Amino acid sequence: MVEPLLAHPLDHRPLGTSGIEVSAVSLGSWLTFEHIGADEGLAAMRAARDVGIDFLDDARYDDRTGRAPIPTGYSEVVFGQLFRAAGWRREDVVVANKLWLEFWPQESPAAELDASLGRMGFDYLDLAYCAPPPDGCEIGELVVQLGALIASGKVRAWGVLNWRPDVLSAAVRLARAEGVSLPCAAQLPYSVATRSPVENPAAVAALDDAGARIVASSVLAGGILSGKYTHDQSPGRLAGRLSSPPVARAMHVADALASRAAALGVAPATLAIAFALANVRVASVLFGATTPAQIAENVAAVELSARLDSSEIDALKNLVTDQGA
Repeated sequence: MVEPLLAHPLDHRPLGTSGIEVSAVSLGSWLTFEHIGADEGLAAMRAARDVGIDFLDDARYDDRTGRAPIPTGYSEVVFGQLFRAAGWRREDVVVANKLWLEFWPQESPAAELDASLGRMGFDYLDLAYCAPPPDGCEIGELVVQLGALIASGKVRAWGVLNWRPDVLSAAVRLARAEGVSLPCAAQLPYSVATRSPVENPAAVAALDDAGARIVASSVLAGGILSGKYTHDQSPGRLAGRLSSPPVARAMHVADALASRAAALGVAPATLAIAFALANVRVASVLFGATTPAQIAENVAAVELSARLDSSEIDALKNLVTDQGA
């Protein structure tokens, strides 16, 4: 067991109008646990539990290791196994997963959900994020089907994953007309280097109309803002993308962020996460971690965010002056 990291219980915030409260930081499993050993994965899961993280994010995706016993969704199998081994009680944890809609309309959201629940070994999800509607998918029909999942008891609430503001606004209008619960959360990329998906006026208006809150992803810009690439230029997941504008911008910001973090006596990752948490529309910051040490560094951002004043937030925003940020 890791030592307690916070002087007080981990901050919890409401997930929109769903009635669900989530820990201010959440642990994801994107390309994580099936790539490391079971002991390492279990240590990370237990460390998250011990510091009070009770919001976990899973996702189905195709095997990239060449070793998985099934071609897709092995990540969900491993997640479920580690969840139970870590000693969490299902009713004490908010678990989210994705509906990718990649086989619409041949596979309905209900069928996709049932398959994911089967692999995870769970009876229900607390939150189902819906991917952007594919071509040919009528938003009204999709909203009705999402409402049916909630009515079935297999999902407590729904959210959106990387939806454009205009599509979200349309879904909210149709949900109201159909008497379906509104989306309570939007998972969107948000970092010191990339703010527009959350801060642009259209996104703000759509989120506020829905009463939805943000679960911030990519807060460390693929690890760049943690300083991961400062001394080790191995590209890792960013192979072939180092010259792209978002990556180049994050690389530029990383050095300045590290300097400000050093002045505050914290790690760059801690400051990067604290910046996102300081946004009043953010319910939780989602991160991946493979070690208890990474979890400790990231969780420290919760207390730091409460100490950041407006001048420090403005200074962090000014690290990127490009309006496209």
